[in-house]
Formats: sequence, structure tokens, C-alpha cells
Amino acid sequence: MSGTRWAVDPLDGTRNFTRALPVVGVSVALLDGGRPVVGVVIGPWLNIEFAVQRGRGATLNGQRLPPLGPGDPTSAIVATGFPFRRKDRIGRYMPVLRGALSRFEDLRRAGAASLDLAWTACGTFDGFFELGLGTWDVAAGAALVLELGGRVSDWSGGDGWLESGDILAAPPAIHEVLLELAARRPFEE
Repeated sequence: MSGTRWAVDPLDGTRNFTRALPVVGVSVALLDGGRPVVGVVIGPWLNIEFAVQRGRGATLNGQRLPPLGPGDPTSAIVATGFPFRRKDRIGRYMPVLRGALSRFEDLRRAGAASLDLAWTACGTFDGFFELGLGTWDVAAGAALVLELGGRVSDWSGGDGWLESGDILAAPPAIHEVLLELAARRPFEE
């Protein structure tokens, strides 16, 4: 995909919003040549603002964020989102969820992918995986992860995550574990 375009999600975490759960994000990214080059993720009820410009670093509430370390899978807390809109993807998701529960210290499901990715970039979470998201859900948050030295891929390790919405994002060592888990054979019911 060439050219420049915007990816905007004015309300990431719609179900959270409808239930007054404050984990709601606003996500805006500028894509150039199919890659995010600028991004902002705001948690309006949480009073947080993440910003990134490729090659110029990233900030949280105006304070510069440090680069991500390699990550330690044994002590990692990894965020995820369930394929609740795509129940047909549960068979693909379950082996990764099951493996993640075994390989990482713990998992979290907040309900707003843009914030999950931003929190991965700043080290609150140590990684993130989900299936079937929109470009608008992931572009700005993934830009943060990439700028701070993390890895972002689709579930096969490729660059198709913006198009497919199947995303793995984490520091290098944790990303490798997520790739290994994503290679597992789909769950058979």
C-alpha cells in the first residue's frame, strides 16, 4: 500500500465505554507507504497521552520513554484481546492463549487494543497479541512499540499486520515466544 493516509479510531474500547469502564482510547496515526510514521494514543478517562514520530522517539504525557529491553518471558505480563466479533477465529486463538498462560507469568485483557499496544511500548505490559483488528486499532500503538525497539508482526512473523489485524507486538525475546505460540496447530473442537 503506497501513499499517505490516516488511520483514526475515535473510540477504541466501545464496549468499555458503554459500561463506563475507563479503559477507552482515541488512536490517530499517519501511515506513509503502508507503515505508521506518526501516532497518538490518548486514554481520555485515564489522563494519559502517548505520542510518537518515527525516528524521533516516543513520549508519555510529554515525558520521553526509554527504549524497550529484550524482555524476559518468564516474568512477562502479556495483554491480549479475544476474537469476540469473529467467533470463527476462536480455534486459531485458543492454542496461543493456552500456550501464553503456560509460558508467561500472567495475561491481561483490557479491551482497547490501542492502549494495550501503548502500554506494551512503555513496559506496563510485556507484549500483546490479538486477531482480526482494524488498521485504526493498531497503527498508532504499533508505531510506539516499533519506535522503542520492539517488534511487531502478523501471526506468521510477516509484515501484514496492518492489513490482517492479526498482531504480535513485544520486546524481542517475548516476540519470539509469541511467534512460537502462533505457529501452533489450531485448536480442534
